[in-house]
Amino acid sequence: MDKNMQGKIVKGISGFYYVHVAGSGIYECKAKGIFRQQKMKPLVGDDVEIDIISEEKKTGNVAAILPRKNALIRPAVANVDQALVIFAVRQPDPNYQLLDRFLITMEQQEIPSIICFNKKDLAEQEELDQMYQIYISCGYQVLLTSAEQEEGISQIRKILEGKTTVVAGPSGVGKSSLTNLLQEEVSMETGEISKKLKRGRHTTRHAQLLTVGEHTYLMDTPGFSSLFVEGMEKEELRFHYPEFAEYEGKCRFQGCVHVHEPECAVKQAVESGKIHRQRYKNYVSFYEELKEQEKRRY
Repeated sequence: MDKNMQGKIVKGISGFYYVHVAGSGIYECKAKGIFRQQKMKPLVGDDVEIDIISEEKKTGNVAAILPRKNALIRPAVANVDQALVIFAVRQPDPNYQLLDRFLITMEQQEIPSIICFNKKDLAEQEELDQMYQIYISCGYQVLLTSAEQEEGISQIRKILEGKTTVVAGPSGVGKSSLTNLLQEEVSMETGEISKKLKRGRHTTRHAQLLTVGEHTYLMDTPGFSSLFVEGMEKEELRFHYPEFAEYEGKCRFQGCVHVHEPECAVKQAVESGKIHRQRYKNYVSFYEELKEQEKRRY
């Protein structure tokens, strides 16, 4: 049987690619040799055309990779629409430096980030307002949720709808609980998908897209805590802080990097409380880190 279909790769492991075709389910596919010749490897998240070998066994070949919108290296995934970064309000306390690292990484890729502070039931309103304000004032969308009390789930679901979202966050913040709640209302078809993917030899922890609705996918990112700002010139860093944008060109010196220079508009904004001191402190710390990396390179 040779029938052409379009779908999305939701998992890739040991040369097998699991392709989700809306309305038909999951097909286990191999990639055709042509990709090797083109030095192109199919990625989780790729939209592909597949040739069906057996409809009964749900097997096929990946025949073509459709044009990618973007591709991340770590995790290796394509066509990401947005990132949902989850931290806990308490237990563990939020590591703002790690959060800012992640936001910079996504800014580099031009992928919008939504910040989710989970376990809101563990904090006082005043503390929640403060967290919310830090990042809202930078132009980020911020959600306050409680997986424990199932608060804010419908809000997340609305934001995810029709998109491929990378989910990230350190361990212990309630990522799995939130993901499970989001998957609860998923149709029977998705249940079948999960069963097929968990079966047999494919149990290793690899990048995988979870289907949480029609054309709505979540991708969990393993190894988040070791995130490192790299592949960037130190002078570039300031452009990945959205709240700096309105002060660009208003400093005394052209090309001001907002660290040691006098009469710097960004530093003045920090002093007057328009830019949050915590964010600026992390900025200086990352700047010094990139400077050290540069020294080691030359």
